[in-house]
Amino acid sequence: MSHVVLLGDSIFDNEAYVPDRPAVIDQVRRGLPPSWNATLVAVDGHVIEDIERQLKQVPQTATHFVISVGGNNALQASLLLNDPASTVGDALAQLAAEADKFRAVYVEMLRGVLELGKPTCICTIYDAVPVIGPAERAALAGFNDIITRAANLVGLPLIDLRVICNHPDDYSPLSPIEPSVVGGAKIADAICRMLAGHDFTADRCTVWV
Repeated sequence: MSHVVLLGDSIFDNEAYVPDRPAVIDQVRRGLPPSWNATLVAVDGHVIEDIERQLKQVPQTATHFVISVGGNNALQASLLLNDPASTVGDALAQLAAEADKFRAVYVEMLRGVLELGKPTCICTIYDAVPVIGPAERAALAGFNDIITRAANLVGLPLIDLRVICNHPDDYSPLSPIEPSVVGGAKIADAICRMLAGHDFTADRCTVWV
């Protein structure tokens, strides 16, 4: 039996934001063939550095990983947008420094996951959140570039949440940075299609939208 494990943050662990409705893990289980199992180890509020701890909770029967993490790191870094800068170049340099920090922890995280030898898929950070503005969206592009490059570098499939969760209805009315049941259904569908269609033995990266 194949067994997919979801690692990361509230993009997958969104039960609290869809009360009395199916969470992402429930929708994934509904979309998988009967021969598949799915386990959630992602935790609302976790950051990239927490993935190491989550890996200790992974069942021994796990065969595949899907990771969606980094949004909370980006949220922490967004405080930088309130800092003064004398020129646009100075502002971009400050953003680049934060991106370098993000790159270091993301690459280290991914290295630790891949050492386990399981077929792995990673996700971008969605950017159509109703409460964020152009500056935040522009800053997120740098973080997503790091994730996309990492996927291409090691040939991992990439689920592009920027394209998938592109409508206000995809976000929870309880917290507009979390997936609603509508957005969760889109995410779950992308995961199930990726698991069914991606050739994990091929040395290439497929972008799933």
